[in-house]
Amino acid sequence: MAYENIRLETQGVITTLTIDRPKALNALNSKTLQEIESALQSLSETRVLILTGGGEKAFVAGADIAEMSGITAGQAREFAAQGHRVLGMLESLPIPTIAAVNGFALGGGCELALACDLIYASEKAKLGLPEVSLGIIPGFGGTQRLTRLVGKMRAKEFIFTGAHVTAAQAKEYGLVLDVLPADKLLEHCRAVAEKMLKNGPLAISQAKRIIEFGADQDLRAANELERQGFAALFGSEDQREGMKAFLEKRPAAFTGR
Repeated sequence: MAYENIRLETQGVITTLTIDRPKALNALNSKTLQEIESALQSLSETRVLILTGGGEKAFVAGADIAEMSGITAGQAREFAAQGHRVLGMLESLPIPTIAAVNGFALGGGCELALACDLIYASEKAKLGLPEVSLGIIPGFGGTQRLTRLVGKMRAKEFIFTGAHVTAAQAKEYGLVLDVLPADKLLEHCRAVAEKMLKNGPLAISQAKRIIEFGADQDLRAANELERQGFAALFGSEDQREGMKAFLEKRPAAFTGR
């Protein structure tokens, strides 16, 4: 499928999705969200997804204010619902997702990164949820995902001030994992992806599901999820291959079955 506002590039089983509206600093309008949703539905052969931004300035500078400025409350509900649906789909993918934040990740762009499993940033990246400066609040899950990631008090400071923080500050807050030179960011993300590919895809998918669902449960319920997920993997071809390879002292050849 041909896209106008995004690019999909696949190398082996690693797919890079680039938001590519550099003149608009890759802002998320309705069409871009539609294209992301369509792309996420096409990843049947992908085992790791990397998201980044086109151009040199922005990952995603936010939702498209030019589009939002004239909408009604009803239209705002529909736009927020679209954003929640797409980011929820991203978050629920059964494969690892990595945000390569190469520039401004503000508003909807920060929310897009927060919906990924891992976030790495370039030294020139800046992150923030500045919606209150526009008289609104984050609308694509930012109030909730940020709170779960960095804690309630830090999230309140982040959102109430609308501040843009540097990549180094974001790492200090626990918002990003590591900060890389701009020209090394994608290389690092691909290297992390390659490490993941050495492991059982069914196991990674199960671990991701249990971490996500378990985070909203009490410890006993979450541990029960883990127990069930652990047992469910036994009898799979990957489990048999992984243990056989270990005993034979060779790399495992996982198939995802």
